[in-house]
Amino acid sequence: MPSSHPYEQLTPDAVLDALASVGLYGDGRLLALSSYENRVYQVHLEDEYEGLSAVVAKFYRPERWSEAQILEEHAFAAELMAAEVPAVGPLVLHGKTLHEFGGFQFSVSPRRGGRAPELDDGEVLEWIGRFLARIHMVGAKRAFSTRPALDLQTFGREPRDWMLAHDMIPLDVQGDWQRRCDEALAVINDTALGERQDSGTKMIRLHGDCHPGNILWTPGQGPHFVDLDDARTGPAVQDLWMLLSGDRSQRQRQLGALVDGYEQMREFDRAELALVEPLRTLRLIHYSAWLARRWDDPIFPINFPWFGTSDYWQGQVQMLEEQLEAMAEPPLVV
Repeated sequence: MPSSHPYEQLTPDAVLDALASVGLYGDGRLLALSSYENRVYQVHLEDEYEGLSAVVAKFYRPERWSEAQILEEHAFAAELMAAEVPAVGPLVLHGKTLHEFGGFQFSVSPRRGGRAPELDDGEVLEWIGRFLARIHMVGAKRAFSTRPALDLQTFGREPRDWMLAHDMIPLDVQGDWQRRCDEALAVINDTALGERQDSGTKMIRLHGDCHPGNILWTPGQGPHFVDLDDARTGPAVQDLWMLLSGDRSQRQRQLGALVDGYEQMREFDRAELALVEPLRTLRLIHYSAWLARRWDDPIFPINFPWFGTSDYWQGQVQMLEEQLEAMAEPPLVV
């Protein structure tokens, strides 16, 4: 009987065979790294490759991105590395960065060590801010031609409509959720993420998913940015707000340190601070749709057993109500 999901075919032997197909031979030691969207493995090599004793193999989720979109991600990573920005991009093997084996597209990157950054440390945040500015300096030089934008349609309306069309929300909660979601999207429509034609906000190529887990910190060397899988076009503040946490005063201090570092390299448009809570709201909606769309992948029910219950959706209603209040408050200032 055929497997219910393509990733069930991605056995350890298949991973090693894929690497062997590009001339890299694992010694049998595989470590599955934390990744739900794709499958990512650290693989130790029998013989070093250009000084690397281990590599990271990334197997892209089938049908998520087109080949052209993946190659744009790789090209962006190559631009960043050429500009000496500490981003980790794929290796060029046999003249290519994207390979195919057993029905999967995959890439191979150097293994980079590091730990999560200490985001309560102002110096660390300032350092990260400088490198985010350097990413954006490269990102602003040209536009993506195939990768999507982060906006009201792609992160708000489309996920909402998909979930309603596929009956993902229990009937006892659906009405309340839809009302709060529609209210939130109406507020966001009046921002630069919506349909405003007079917005002066510049949309550039971004990391797109710059949370602490995608920054590897090495003492004395600073940050390395990994996982450009969600690189999109959007406002610069998208790569800053996910590094903020805590109450308003804590977030204010963190933002100040980030922007202090950022503006050592590139001007930051303070008008974009009004987009922080709209962006947080869009991520909330998009995240629920992401979980729903991936439910046929066996790893999702195992790791997110609480998803889809009435309690989960009641919590989403409450969070949308909180976000409506947050979007009505004055934005953070620096």
